[in-house]
Amino acid sequence: MFPGAVADREDAAYVTIGAPLDVSTSFRPGARFGPERVRRFARGFEDYRREYDAQFSALSVHDHGDVRAWDDAPEYIDYLRGVVADAAADGAVPLVIGGEHTVTVAAIRALSPDVAVIADAHLDLRASYDGNPYSHATVARHALEVADEAIILGARSGCEAEWERAGADDVTVVPPEAVRDWTPSFEGDAYLSLDIDAADPAVAPGTGTPEPFGLDAADMRDIVRAVAPRAVGFDVVEVNDRDDGEAAVLAAKLLREFVFAHATA
Repeated sequence: MFPGAVADREDAAYVTIGAPLDVSTSFRPGARFGPERVRRFARGFEDYRREYDAQFSALSVHDHGDVRAWDDAPEYIDYLRGVVADAAADGAVPLVIGGEHTVTVAAIRALSPDVAVIADAHLDLRASYDGNPYSHATVARHALEVADEAIILGARSGCEAEWERAGADDVTVVPPEAVRDWTPSFEGDAYLSLDIDAADPAVAPGTGTPEPFGLDAADMRDIVRAVAPRAVGFDVVEVNDRDDGEAAVLAAKLLREFVFAHATA
């Protein structure tokens, strides 16, 4: 259980959902261990948060547990979409813990936000990668099948075709050095997805495709604070077991930050 997620499902305002999919990682696998590590490394946090004058355990969070993954990504995404949709139908805000970034597709399809706000080192705008249209490198492309706009924060890597696609009117790319000056100006509601590799690997080395010159922890926190009040859902993804917990502890802190910022907005 995610520490402090003590609410009953029927009373919950937020529902955490573990999604340990790990089938398309192209460099360092291990995202299947992400949900367990995020929960484990959240154990060291104080329940009380002075900035919000609130206790996490009092914010009505329920932990659904993990949705066991298998090796058929499209089938899994469709099933996970139903789990996320059920939580939203019950009046809760879904909080998905990946797993590889592909799980974001399920949540966006379930929630149909106007805008997908994605913190990521990579553009993820490929139509397919290694012949796979459900690769972790296709997430933003899939998001644009549902959302009117994608805002990609911290991107610093992509192929030539992705950068060309990023030049369209429905995509905004904010490079790492500009993220701390970014403020939301979009209309409508948002879905917030945090790929932990948006952070510099010096901050969060435990991820599948680390990319230098990224965001620091405070940048990631400020993204959450800016977007959470307008968000209908949230995920943090791509944490693996290839470090001593740095990526997982940051991911856990960001999930808690989302709940505090959303609940007190």
